[in-house]
Amino acid sequence: MSAKIGTRGLMGTFLRSFLIQSSWNYRTMLGSGFGFVLVPGLRALFRERREELDDALGRHLEHFNAHPYMASVALGATLRLESEGEDAETIRRFKTAVRGPLGGLGDALVWATWLPVVSMLAVAGYWLGAPGWAAATGFLILYNMGHVGLRVWGFRTGLEAGRAVGGRLAAAQLSLWTDRLRSSGVLVLGVLVGALLGGAGGLGDAGILWTALAALGFILGLSVGHQVWRPAAVLAVAAIAILATWGTLR
Repeated sequence: MSAKIGTRGLMGTFLRSFLIQSSWNYRTMLGSGFGFVLVPGLRALFRERREELDDALGRHLEHFNAHPYMASVALGATLRLESEGEDAETIRRFKTAVRGPLGGLGDALVWATWLPVVSMLAVAGYWLGAPGWAAATGFLILYNMGHVGLRVWGFRTGLEAGRAVGGRLAAAQLSLWTDRLRSSGVLVLGVLVGALLGGAGGLGDAGILWTALAALGFILGLSVGHQVWRPAAVLAVAAIAILATWGTLR
């Protein structure tokens, strides 16, 4: 399969995947970007067969929506199916089947977990004394290590597995990684709150009462923070924000 597309076609497709959201719209969502990304690979597959290339590109400009990072799985698998000569309807059904799971997995892993955890780490580092440029640079490096790594892994997995990519996703246990990151996020949140409340200008300067309350919140967050229901979590975050603001303004 790789021989049919060639290194240039594969690299061109992967690099274009970083622009998959550039033409996002309410009608096709990621569909236009999906077709744009596949152009190098499709050109390598169909070469002089211009009519077949136009047909293939046309069907990949249809509606498609998934998490932009996890879309690389569908891109790789779609290239695999095209190289194997699968008919248009089979490819269309495959894309329809995977877009929902890829969207759910990506949202939970990246937007709801990886991005908040790395952001809290950067902010905690800043409040613990790191220069602003160092905290920002650390965030960019760490976040993009996960971001780019996920794209590379997804594209390779799709290319290797094709229509069997569902089994590979299940074996990867991305949901388990999400749960582990969330547990780590609770610890990071505790460190961040401790840095905000105990640092200069925080609640530590507001007296023993506020310091004791901050310590209690820190302990509760570490012990049961990952088990609370979402409404309770929202209330806890709101309370911490109010207390932090009060302590800072005093």
